[in-house]
Amino acid sequence: MTAVAATSDQPTLAPSIPRQLFVDSGYVLLGLPLAVASFVVLIVGTAVGIGLVVTVIGLPILSGTLYTARGLADIERLRLPAVLRQPRIRPHYRLPEAGANAWRRIFVPMRDAQSWLDLAHGILRLVAAAATFLVTVIWWAAAIAGSLYWVYDWALPRPSGEDQDLAQLLGLGDSTTARIGLNTALGVFFLITLPIVVRGCALLQASFAKAMLTGVAEMRDRITVLEEQKRAAVSAEASALRRLERDIHDGPQQRLVRLAMDLSRARMQLASDPEAAGLTIDEAVTQTRDTLAELRALSRGIAPPILVDRGLPSALAAIAGRGLIPIELQVDPQLGTPGGRLDPAVENTAYFVVSEALTNVAKHARATEAVVAVARQGVHLQVRVGDDGQGGAHLAKGHGLAGIADRVRAAGGELAVISPVGGPTEIRAELPL
Repeated sequence: MTAVAATSDQPTLAPSIPRQLFVDSGYVLLGLPLAVASFVVLIVGTAVGIGLVVTVIGLPILSGTLYTARGLADIERLRLPAVLRQPRIRPHYRLPEAGANAWRRIFVPMRDAQSWLDLAHGILRLVAAAATFLVTVIWWAAAIAGSLYWVYDWALPRPSGEDQDLAQLLGLGDSTTARIGLNTALGVFFLITLPIVVRGCALLQASFAKAMLTGVAEMRDRITVLEEQKRAAVSAEASALRRLERDIHDGPQQRLVRLAMDLSRARMQLASDPEAAGLTIDEAVTQTRDTLAELRALSRGIAPPILVDRGLPSALAAIAGRGLIPIELQVDPQLGTPGGRLDPAVENTAYFVVSEALTNVAKHARATEAVVAVARQGVHLQVRVGDDGQGGAHLAKGHGLAGIADRVRAAGGELAVISPVGGPTEIRAELPL
């Protein structure tokens, strides 16, 4: 039972105070009649179903009550986004098996934990709905009646005998000015605090609904996301190790074998042909330099020192300097300053994305130029690598993009590949900061 967002994950802009006030007021005021209807229907259905369960008739009644609770819960889930400013989340309910008979279908909602939570919410919500309804009505009435007291003061009967109004009890006298001033001040107080109080009531009622109707679903969805990130991290690590092993086997290891053979041949040539031995040693020195160059290249792919020492802008500039085609860098310089440095894990992931993407461009894109842009976007770091090549790149086709996707997903980010046939191509990664 995982959660599914029915709306966009883009952040919702906060509405104006008056608009939010009316939204919250409508949510709270409509909540009471819905809560009363839910309480009556579900209490009756549950009581009848449990009471008749010994006669078997109670089972379909109880099942129908759970389905009714699910429908009422869906109505509440539709009302939550306006108050909580979050996407609507609806859990996946347990579904009947294919070909299941009527009795098996009756038992399906009874084996679903979320259905029982929906039932509990439908019954218990009346307490929160009644309390928040009462507070909201009182605050609205006091705000309107008090702030407009000066309009109808003349029509109210005056206290007689020993009776005193509020102004007299507070020692302000019985003058019209004192009476109107006090009641208007109270009305203004209720009017000023009205958005805060109504907002609190709406959040109280909505938070209870969210905990009962989507809390378990959100937790399971979060667990699923964490499991996917773990699998992606394991896959990315395994791919990196396999690539490192292949690169070492195909490069430095072969050169070291050749170096050992050259040195052995030089030792045998020293006595018989010193000149040939000197040439062999020269070849061995060349092999040593080439091996060191390949080892440095491998180390840059694992943990480049320039990234650790000078930050992401300098490391990306080093990549661009080694590129086979012109590469334009659009990197926020603040990312290289002591106060603007990112978390090391984010820096490593961004460096890996750019490095692998440019490697793919050099191998497959047939591009004449590329662009790398890295900048903060709110709470994310956006990394974009574009080229003017032939296009047609896709995650399913491999070419290293699957490895990039695993690395980005392991960091909790998202990867998008925009590459129509004929180009251009843009690889876009968003990493959480």
